[in-house]
Amino acid sequence: MAFQLTKEQRMVQKMAREFAAKELAPLAAERDRTHEYPGDSLKKMGELGFLGMLVSEKYGGENAGTVAYSLALSEIAYACASTAVVMSVHNSICCGSIEKYGTEEQKEEFLRPMAAGKFIGAFALTEPEAGSDPQSMTCTAVKEGDHYIVNGTKRFITSGKNGGVVILLARTAEKGSRGISAFLVTHDLPGFSVGRVEDKMGQCASDTVDLLFNDCRVPASRMLGAEGEGFVIAMSGLDAGRIGIASLSLGIARAALDESIKYSRQRKQFGQNISGFQGIRWMIADMAMDVEAARLLVLNAASIKERGENCTAAASMAKCYASEMAQRVTGQAIQIHGGYGYIKEYPVERFYRDARITTIYEGTSQIQRIVIANELLGRK
Repeated sequence: MAFQLTKEQRMVQKMAREFAAKELAPLAAERDRTHEYPGDSLKKMGELGFLGMLVSEKYGGENAGTVAYSLALSEIAYACASTAVVMSVHNSICCGSIEKYGTEEQKEEFLRPMAAGKFIGAFALTEPEAGSDPQSMTCTAVKEGDHYIVNGTKRFITSGKNGGVVILLARTAEKGSRGISAFLVTHDLPGFSVGRVEDKMGQCASDTVDLLFNDCRVPASRMLGAEGEGFVIAMSGLDAGRIGIASLSLGIARAALDESIKYSRQRKQFGQNISGFQGIRWMIADMAMDVEAARLLVLNAASIKERGENCTAAASMAKCYASEMAQRVTGQAIQIHGGYGYIKEYPVERFYRDARITTIYEGTSQIQRIVIANELLGRK
């Protein structure tokens, strides 16, 4: 299937590419080294509409569509994967979930400023003992008058420190997926605190933290959706989130491919550029095929979602393939660079580290295969 981008989609892609090249690429390596959160860049992205791409115009968003969003996110990831993951979680899961399930009051209080980039959204599902199996979560929310009392710990939360609002999943009934509810929590709530920022292998400029709840009083008006609807909200958000991570993976891999082509044309061995050696040429050809296959899967998933159709299988296929592809391509980029690829002076070293997490967060590759099989064969 050939994807013919519209004029508007190409304009969005071009704007994202130019912004990323000018504002993100020059800072990416230093931010990776210092673990500096890209707050200034995210503010500019909000002003340009990149943080409200999937939000309807009614709430100040761009309503650009999933395809344009995927294209833009891939361009941001091409320059800085750390900034891209913040953009992905904010747009795909947080803004999307609030617009779909939130009350008008919640949309005005949270969604409108989020679309403008005034604050960033975070999504708190994972716990120390509940990652791939969210139904085993133990964080609880007990109704007490017009509040819920929340106790528990959430782990590995992107933007958990710097985000302005967190979609929290907590257990409101004892067992099963129907016992999970969603809440909108903010840092000013008593009993809510943030743990240390994790020292990660890659995507180091995005903050990843534990969120701690100790008799945290959350107003009942902050419940997102109905009680017991949290698992449905989470799974719906993850469909969109997986398209985001697939787009991010594609951007990293494209950057690694381009750097490999550039390096192979400059590096000389045995009296000629290494781009002339069949072994290198075949590696680059394989990388290019991998990137193109992932691009088509990602655009297919994005277009299905944009049409309002069930995109669960397509999103998982795109996420699984693109993330594993990014690991292969960045690994081949290291190999082409040889010893230089192993030192931080060359960006492929960062690309390799940034790509590694993509097969883990928002559902591991193994979980994606379960999702795909369930969609095709039904649950056993």
